[in-house]
This record gives sequence, C-alpha cells and structure tokens, in this order.
Amino acid sequence: MHQLKRCKLRTPIGLKSLPQLSISKSDQSDPRRSIPPYLSLPKHAEEGSINVRSLFEGEVLPELCARLTEEARSGSERLQGLAILLGVCLEIGVDARSPVLARLRGECLAHLSDTADVGVASLCHLGEVAYALEGEGSEVVERVVRSVAECVASGLTPGDAARVYSFLSHCHVRHSPSQALALARLHQQTEGLIHRLEAGHIKGILASLVVLQQGDAISLVLKLSHRASTVLESFTEQELLTVLSSLMFLGHHDEKLLVAMETHLPGRVGEADPELMATVMEYCLQTRCRSEPLFETAAQAFICHADKHSASQIARQIVAMGRLNYLPQCSGPLFRKLEDVLLARFSEFPPRSLVEVLHACLHLERFPLNFVSKVFSPFFLQRLQVHGEPFDRNVQSQLTQLNLCLSLECPSYRGPRLPYFLHAKKFSSADHCFEAPMESYLFNQIRGPLSALLGGKFYSTRVSTPAGYTVDVEFCVDEDGLVLPMAQWENTYRRIALCVDGQDRFCSNSQQLLGKEATKRRHLSRLGYTVVQIPYIEFEKLRSRKERLRYLGEKIFPSSFKANR
Repeated sequence: MHQLKRCKLRTPIGLKSLPQLSISKSDQSDPRRSIPPYLSLPKHAEEGSINVRSLFEGEVLPELCARLTEEARSGSERLQGLAILLGVCLEIGVDARSPVLARLRGECLAHLSDTADVGVASLCHLGEVAYALEGEGSEVVERVVRSVAECVASGLTPGDAARVYSFLSHCHVRHSPSQALALARLHQQTEGLIHRLEAGHIKGILASLVVLQQGDAISLVLKLSHRASTVLESFTEQELLTVLSSLMFLGHHDEKLLVAMETHLPGRVGEADPELMATVMEYCLQTRCRSEPLFETAAQAFICHADKHSASQIARQIVAMGRLNYLPQCSGPLFRKLEDVLLARFSEFPPRSLVEVLHACLHLERFPLNFVSKVFSPFFLQRLQVHGEPFDRNVQSQLTQLNLCLSLECPSYRGPRLPYFLHAKKFSSADHCFEAPMESYLFNQIRGPLSALLGGKFYSTRVSTPAGYTVDVEFCVDEDGLVLPMAQWENTYRRIALCVDGQDRFCSNSQQLLGKEATKRRHLSRLGYTVVQIPYIEFEKLRSRKERLRYLGEKIFPSSFKANR
C-alpha cells in the first residue's frame, strides 16, 4: 500500500501485498518510520479506473482483516496492520459511522483484550490513528491507554518512555482517570531511567510534559534538567531550544544546567542561530542567574551580528541584561550598536517591546534620550493602547519610571514628557515587576534590635512615597543625628530609608541586586533619602542579639550621628 491510486486491480489485495505489516526489530521503536505518507485520493473514479474507496470498503477490507488474523506472527503485527488500515480510512475519507470503521473498531477492541505480546510502540501508533479518526470519545483510544498503563508498569526502555509521552500528549484528554494513572506510572518509571536517557529522549519528554501541563511533576523535571546538563553537547540547536523553552514553561531548573551551558555554549553560539542566544538569555532571566560567560558571549555576538537578530531577539537579550543588572565589559560598543539598530529599524519593534528595551537600559544607567522623546509622543502612546483599551499596568509603570528617571537623573533633557494623567501612582504590583516586597521573616529578626537601637518604635514600615516607591522602614533624624519620634517628623533634617533586602531582591547565583532594586535605590537617594541596605546574607550570619545590635548601629549611624537612647 505504498501507493494507493485508481488502477485496474486484477487480484484482490492481500496481506502479502502490505510490506508495512512485516516489522523488523529496528522499526519497532517507531512503527511509523516504515509507513509512507498516505496519499489523498479523489472521491470520484475516472473513466477506465476503479474507485479505490468503494473497493476498499466493499471487497478489500474483509479479506485484509481475515489474512491479518491468520498470517500476522504477533500481536504487535496485528495491531500495526490495523493501524495501517485505520490510517487508510482516514486518508480516503471513510465516514466515522460507516460499517467499515465499525468492523475495524471491533477488530481493534478484540485484539486489545490480550496485549501480552504487543509492543508499546505498536499500541501508541494504533492509539494515535484512532484518536485522529474518532477524537476524545474513542473507545479504542481508551483501551489503548489502559493497555499502555499496564505495559508501563512492567518496565520500559528509554525509547519506549519517550514514545509513550508523545502518545499521551498527542491524545491528551483532561480529567481522564486512565491517562492520569498511565502518567503517574510513566513518571515513576522515567525517573528510574534518567541516567539512560539520550538528548533526543529528554527533548521529547520535556516537550510532552509541556503539552500535558505537568508542572507539578517537580522531581521528574528536575532530574531531566540535571540529565540535560550531562548530555548538553549532544543537543542540536533546535533540541536545546525546545529543552530550555520547556523548562521555562514548567518552572523548575537544576543549577548544574547553567554550569554546563557556561562551559559549553560560549564557543558554540557565536555562529549559531540568534534565537538560541535569545532563549538562553531568557532562561537566565527567568532563573535570575547572572552568568558572566553567557552574557559576555551574547554581547559580543550582538555586536558582530546585530543585523541577523530580529526585534524580538534583541529585546529579549537587552531586557535580560537590564533586569539582572549586568553591564557587559564591552558596554560601549554594545550600546552604540543598539542605538544604530534602533535608529535604522525603529518601526520594526512592536511598541511594547521597544518600551521594554528602553526601560531595561535605565537599570544599567544608560539613558536612551534619543528615543524617549519618540516614546512620549502622542502618536506612539496611542499605538501602545490596544483597541482603545487602557494602558497595561506594567507598561504604564515602565513609562512612569522612564519619566521619573528623566527628572532625577537627566536634568538636561528638554523633550516631551509623559502626560500626568498616565502616571502610575504606585510601582508595587502583584507580580513585583518594579520592587520586591519586604520579607516578613527577615524584618521580624531585625525588629527587636532596631527598636532597641532607636530607643523605641520611632519608625514606620512599608511607607509609600510620592514618587511611587515603597520604603521598607523609614525614620527621621534631626541636625544633631538624634532619632525623632514620629510626632516630630516635621523637624526632619534627614530621612533614612532602611532596605530590608531578602533573597528575592538578588540574583539567584550572586549577591548582585536585581536591576529593579538597583534603580529604586538610586532614585530614593536622589529623592533625598539616606539609603541603608541590610542584606539577608550579612544579617543572617549574626547569631546573638548583641552582634545584631552592633551591626545595625554600624550600618545605620555613621560616626557623625548618635542614637537617641
């Protein structure tokens, strides 16, 4: 059945004329490899030819089914033959309610009653074809899933595990008890096979987990990520793209994968597809990993090959550098190249992507004055509004922070400003894009020694400033450096902003503040605050109350100030 055409048939088509039904061991890993694509057939016979569809339904199918039962040497061959016949029905457009399919469905269910000698690959192929024909309510698919669950429980090879994941993702039915059971068993078996999985298996399994929305399979995803780090050199560019994209979707990462990428990718991505570098940078951003080898490589690749980068790829790389507060060693050439690209291709950038790029630059104290005037133009602001809807909250806050940056850090700027009615009132948001909230656990450790140091609770917490930022802890001192009670804050000489910096304010693999936190501190300083940082990594090393009291005193009060005890 390599080619189904309208032709004059002198003898009935029998089993021996279907070479696909004889499956070698090398083909059993993926039965579909031995099956050529089905040809779409016209519905009406031409003059002098026979209508294959009517012949198949009327004469050929019964004989094929009979010979299949008699001559197939194993259950795998029988089910593979039935899958081929179902595939032919799909291609020639046999009605799902026709007697032909009813006959084939019955044959399939009969053979699925005993699958002791049936391979996993044959079951998966049959299930996929039946799903294509009948959809989610297919009884054949349900029986196949149950049979696959039994096979999984008895043990799998790495290739079989990847094949089953592919089948379940192709035929996914939400809230199906049989599929839930098969997946639970499959996760357990795959964890035991981790050290035998090859690059192709890892890519396929992770891609299937995304389709199946298995983000709660944390242990499996972490083990797959760890295994990916050991076979990283074996991945093709496209496979690595799939792996990183899947891990970002699933939300779980193994630290050793970043180490492996730092070791192997710098020499590989220079001439690689820019999409790979953009995805690597996006992965670093999601994991908050500030990787010098990868970021320097990305910067050099952008300088040399910026013309090959799409607007999306440029935006993702610059945004990652800004938000992770990484200024490359080649920052001068990098930002000159970025400016040239933006000047030449300004209209190619979607409005929101352009705002993201400019906002990321201000985290690195690179102020895009040449483009801010364009962004604040009425025409551009109108483009940012989708179908007349109000501004997205994050976009509005980004524009507000750009405008604030012009006021505080670029006093020479004389161009257009963001209209006041578009200003965001607060930068705090549910997704913490502009400032991370104060960590309650760390503050509770600081509260006692701080009150003792100040001579009482002469401070406020979570104070909103007119500029939109939130100060973790604020207190005031007079000209002599004495702490003022809150009732006397009108006599303030200096406001002190205490930043209680928990782990979420730093890059995950270093003690470098995230870009949003570094920008917030710069702006608070320019707004007149004395900013004092209390990083968790320093404070949590102190065990006794006396050590913590001394630490806070040295941090908060320089030699020119005295505590009012």
